[in-house]
Order: sequence, then structure tokens, then C-alpha cells
Amino acid sequence: MDNKAFFHKFVAFTTAVHQMTHEITKGVKSDVITPVQYSILEYIAVSQPVTLSQISDCQHMSMPNTSRELKKLSEKNLCEKFAVAEDRRKQFIRLSKDGEAMMNEAFKHIETRFLQRIKDVSEEELEEIDRALDVLNTKVFHSGKSL
Repeated sequence: MDNKAFFHKFVAFTTAVHQMTHEITKGVKSDVITPVQYSILEYIAVSQPVTLSQISDCQHMSMPNTSRELKKLSEKNLCEKFAVAEDRRKQFIRLSKDGEAMMNEAFKHIETRFLQRIKDVSEEELEEIDRALDVLNTKVFHSGKSL
């Protein structure tokens, strides 16, 4: 296999994922939060509980900026910090009830757009996509190896 061509195919794939994500999430966020805050809430929703440093790293933000945005989200009652019993110094962040409700509503809209996008895909193709997503998730995106 030509590794260079394979890599370029991967780059094209990840670019397409970003474009599709943008399309199906367009207009979904609430007017009370910024796009950056929405992105943080989305990350918390799928990964919670998370730490400040995990959010900072994933969102490509400095720790002070991440902390400032989390404070704003906390003031809007959309997320909350909590400590674990084993180590009271370690703070985790999760969605509040209002944050859960907001993200559930956003995900409903995204799901509707996604289902519309795949409406003409056959059952066999859906199973093939499902297997491909499992392989990508296991072998590429969550392999446990960091760069």
C-alpha cells in the first residue's frame, strides 16, 4: 500500500468529516452561548466527566481561556464542577441539568439532519458504514496511542 496516498485519503476524509459536522450543526446552538462555548458543551456532553486540561487540549485553547469560558457556562447554569471522593483536589466538569437539556435538544436536531442525509442508504450499506466506524474508532481515533 502506498502510505503517502493512504495518508492523503485520510486527510481528505477528516476534512469531509469537519465539513459535514459544520453542515449538520449549523444553526443548532442556542443564542445564549457562543460557538466556542457550544463546542465545549458538545465535548463535555460526549466525554463527561472531563477535566479542565482535557477540555483545553481538545479545544486547542489555553488553560486560562478554557477556565474563563467554563466560568461563563457555569454562570449560565450549563455545566458544573465537582470533586471526586478519592482526590478532593481533582476537579471534574459535567453538564448541569440545563446543559443536558440544551445538548439533548441540539443532538435531536443534528440527528434529524443526519438521518435525512442517509435516508437513501441501503441496509447493507448502513451495516458497512457501522463496521467502518467501529474500525476507525478502534484503530485510528481511540487507539490509545498519542502523538
